[in-house]
Amino acid sequence: MASWLPETLFEIVGQGPAPSKDYYQLLVTRSQVIFRWWKISLRSEYRSTKPGEIKETHEDFLENSHLQVQIAIIFGARIVDYVFNLCEGKFDFLERLSDDLLLRIISYLDLEDIARLSQTSRRFAKLCVSDKLWEQIVALACDTITPDMRALAADMGWRQMFFTNKLQLQRQLRKQKQKYGSQREKQL
Repeated sequence: MASWLPETLFEIVGQGPAPSKDYYQLLVTRSQVIFRWWKISLRSEYRSTKPGEIKETHEDFLENSHLQVQIAIIFGARIVDYVFNLCEGKFDFLERLSDDLLLRIISYLDLEDIARLSQTSRRFAKLCVSDKLWEQIVALACDTITPDMRALAADMGWRQMFFTNKLQLQRQLRKQKQKYGSQREKQL
Protein backbone atom coordinates (compact mmCIF):
# COMPACT_ATOMS: atom_id res chain seq x y z
CA MET A 1 0.00 0.00 0.00
CA ALA A 2 2.83 2.41 0.72
CA SER A 3 3.79 2.27 -2.96
CA TRP A 4 0.58 4.21 -3.72
CA LEU A 5 1.97 7.10 -1.75
CA PRO A 6 3.72 9.99 -3.44
CA GLU A 7 7.43 10.51 -2.79
CA THR A 8 6.70 13.55 -0.60
CA LEU A 9 4.35 12.56 2.21
CA PHE A 10 4.28 15.89 4.03
CA GLU A 11 5.81 19.33 3.77
CA ILE A 12 5.48 22.43 5.90
CA VAL A 13 7.38 25.69 5.98
CA GLY A 14 7.37 28.48 8.51
CA GLN A 15 9.15 31.16 10.42
CA GLY A 16 10.70 30.61 13.82
CA PRO A 17 8.99 31.95 16.93
CA ALA A 18 9.38 35.70 17.57
CA PRO A 19 11.69 37.57 17.56
CA SER A 20 13.38 35.16 15.13
CA LYS A 21 13.06 35.77 11.42
CA ASP A 22 14.64 32.42 10.58
CA TYR A 23 12.94 30.28 7.95
CA TYR A 24 12.33 26.54 8.41
CA GLN A 25 11.19 23.67 6.22
CA LEU A 26 10.12 20.19 7.29
CA LEU A 27 9.85 17.60 4.56
CA VAL A 28 8.83 13.98 5.04
CA THR A 29 9.50 11.62 2.14
CA ARG A 30 8.84 7.90 1.92
CA SER A 31 12.20 7.16 3.52
CA GLN A 32 13.48 10.35 5.21
CA VAL A 33 12.64 13.27 7.44
CA ILE A 34 14.45 16.40 6.22
CA PHE A 35 14.65 19.51 8.41
CA ARG A 36 16.11 22.65 6.81
CA TRP A 37 16.74 26.13 8.17
CA TRP A 38 17.91 29.49 6.88
CA LYS A 39 19.20 32.09 9.33
CA ILE A 40 17.85 35.53 8.55
CA SER A 41 19.48 38.32 10.49
CA LEU A 42 20.90 41.81 10.04
CA ARG A 43 23.70 41.04 12.48
CA SER A 44 27.09 40.82 10.84
CA GLU A 45 28.07 37.57 12.62
CA TYR A 46 25.14 35.73 10.97
CA ARG A 47 25.54 37.14 7.45
CA SER A 48 27.97 34.44 6.37
CA THR A 49 25.86 31.64 7.92
CA LYS A 50 24.87 29.05 5.37
CA PRO A 51 21.55 27.21 5.37
CA GLY A 52 21.48 24.02 7.41
CA GLU A 53 19.93 20.63 6.87
CA ILE A 54 19.38 17.46 8.88
CA LYS A 55 18.36 14.26 7.10
CA GLU A 56 17.19 11.31 9.16
CA THR A 57 15.66 7.99 8.23
CA HIS A 58 12.24 7.39 9.68
CA GLU A 59 13.70 5.02 12.28
CA ASP A 60 16.38 7.51 13.31
CA PHE A 61 13.85 10.34 13.57
CA LEU A 62 11.72 8.28 15.97
CA GLU A 63 14.74 8.09 18.30
CA ASN A 64 16.03 11.67 17.83
CA SER A 65 14.26 13.56 20.63
CA HIS A 66 16.43 16.67 20.07
CA LEU A 67 15.16 17.05 16.50
CA GLN A 68 11.59 16.36 17.63
CA VAL A 69 11.84 19.16 20.20
CA GLN A 70 13.22 21.57 17.58
CA ILE A 71 10.33 20.76 15.24
CA ALA A 72 7.81 21.13 18.07
CA ILE A 73 9.17 24.59 18.91
CA ILE A 74 8.86 25.74 15.30
CA PHE A 75 5.74 23.94 14.05
CA GLY A 76 3.99 22.68 17.20
CA ALA A 77 3.38 19.36 18.93
CA ARG A 78 0.58 18.33 16.54
CA ILE A 79 2.99 18.42 13.59
CA VAL A 80 5.52 16.31 15.51
CA ASP A 81 2.77 13.78 16.30
CA TYR A 82 1.71 13.70 12.65
CA VAL A 83 5.30 13.18 11.44
CA PHE A 84 5.77 10.53 14.14
CA ASN A 85 2.73 8.65 12.77
CA LEU A 86 4.02 8.93 9.21
CA CYS A 87 7.39 7.51 10.30
CA GLU A 88 5.62 4.61 12.00
CA GLY A 89 3.74 3.85 8.77
CA LYS A 90 0.38 5.16 9.96
CA PHE A 91 -0.87 6.92 6.84
CA ASP A 92 -4.20 8.72 6.61
CA PHE A 93 -5.32 7.56 3.17
CA LEU A 94 -8.72 9.25 3.52
CA GLU A 95 -7.00 12.62 3.94
CA ARG A 96 -5.20 12.07 0.62
CA LEU A 97 -8.41 11.66 -1.43
CA SER A 98 -9.50 14.55 -3.63
CA ASP A 99 -12.39 16.76 -2.57
CA ASP A 100 -14.51 15.62 -5.52
CA LEU A 101 -14.10 11.96 -4.59
CA LEU A 102 -14.82 12.66 -0.92
CA LEU A 103 -17.95 14.63 -1.88
CA ARG A 104 -19.16 11.70 -3.95
CA ILE A 105 -18.65 9.32 -1.00
CA ILE A 106 -20.22 11.70 1.54
CA SER A 107 -23.32 12.16 -0.64
CA TYR A 108 -24.27 8.52 0.06
CA LEU A 109 -24.13 8.92 3.86
CA ASP A 110 -27.16 9.36 6.10
CA LEU A 111 -27.82 12.92 7.25
CA GLU A 112 -26.84 12.04 10.84
CA ASP A 113 -23.53 10.65 9.61
CA ILE A 114 -22.88 13.80 7.56
CA ALA A 115 -23.50 15.89 10.69
CA ARG A 116 -21.06 13.74 12.69
CA LEU A 117 -18.46 13.77 9.92
CA SER A 118 -18.59 17.56 9.75
CA GLN A 119 -17.33 17.66 13.35
CA THR A 120 -14.17 15.62 12.72
CA SER A 121 -11.98 18.19 10.96
CA ARG A 122 -12.03 21.59 9.28
CA ARG A 123 -11.76 19.98 5.87
CA PHE A 124 -14.78 17.74 6.44
CA ALA A 125 -16.72 20.62 8.02
CA LYS A 126 -16.16 22.63 4.85
CA LEU A 127 -17.06 19.70 2.59
CA CYS A 128 -20.21 18.82 4.54
CA VAL A 129 -21.75 22.26 4.04
CA SER A 130 -20.57 22.77 0.46
CA ASP A 131 -23.09 23.46 -2.26
CA LYS A 132 -21.49 20.78 -4.43
CA LEU A 133 -22.30 18.10 -1.82
CA TRP A 134 -25.88 19.21 -1.33
CA GLU A 135 -26.44 19.40 -5.08
CA GLN A 136 -25.38 15.75 -5.30
CA ILE A 137 -27.65 14.85 -2.37
CA VAL A 138 -30.62 16.61 -3.97
CA ALA A 139 -29.85 14.87 -7.28
CA LEU A 140 -29.89 11.49 -5.50
CA ALA A 141 -33.16 12.33 -3.72
CA CYS A 142 -35.04 13.73 -6.75
CA ASP A 143 -35.92 12.07 -10.01
CA THR A 144 -35.10 15.15 -12.06
CA ILE A 145 -33.77 18.61 -11.37
CA THR A 146 -35.50 21.22 -13.50
CA PRO A 147 -33.89 24.47 -14.64
CA ASP A 148 -36.28 26.29 -12.28
CA MET A 149 -34.98 24.22 -9.38
CA ARG A 150 -31.39 25.05 -10.38
CA ALA A 151 -32.22 28.75 -10.48
CA LEU A 152 -33.86 28.56 -7.06
CA ALA A 153 -30.85 26.66 -5.68
CA ALA A 154 -28.57 29.37 -7.05
CA ASP A 155 -30.57 31.90 -4.99
CA MET A 156 -31.04 29.95 -1.77
CA GLY A 157 -28.33 27.27 -1.85
CA TRP A 158 -28.69 23.52 -2.36
CA ARG A 159 -28.54 22.71 1.35
CA GLN A 160 -31.34 25.13 2.19
CA MET A 161 -33.33 23.78 -0.72
CA PHE A 162 -32.92 20.20 0.53
CA PHE A 163 -34.21 21.06 3.99
CA THR A 164 -37.14 23.21 2.78
CA ASN A 165 -40.43 21.34 2.69
CA LYS A 166 -42.14 20.63 -0.62
CA LEU A 167 -44.97 23.17 -0.27
CA GLN A 168 -42.57 25.99 0.54
CA LEU A 169 -40.39 25.02 -2.42
CA GLN A 170 -43.36 25.06 -4.78
CA ARG A 171 -44.38 28.49 -3.44
CA GLN A 172 -40.83 29.82 -3.90
CA LEU A 173 -40.61 28.37 -7.42
CA ARG A 174 -43.88 30.17 -8.33
CA LYS A 175 -42.56 33.43 -6.88
CA GLN A 176 -39.33 33.05 -8.82
CA LYS A 177 -41.20 32.39 -12.07
CA GLN A 178 -43.35 35.48 -11.49
CA LYS A 179 -40.28 37.56 -10.66
CA TYR A 180 -38.41 36.48 -13.80
CA GLY A 181 -41.59 36.77 -15.89
CA SER A 182 -42.13 40.38 -14.83
CA GLN A 183 -38.46 41.17 -15.50
CA ARG A 184 -38.75 39.77 -19.03
CA GLU A 185 -41.88 41.84 -19.69
CA LYS A 186 -40.02 44.99 -18.62
CA GLN A 187 -37.19 44.16 -21.02
CA LEU A 188 -39.59 43.77 -23.94
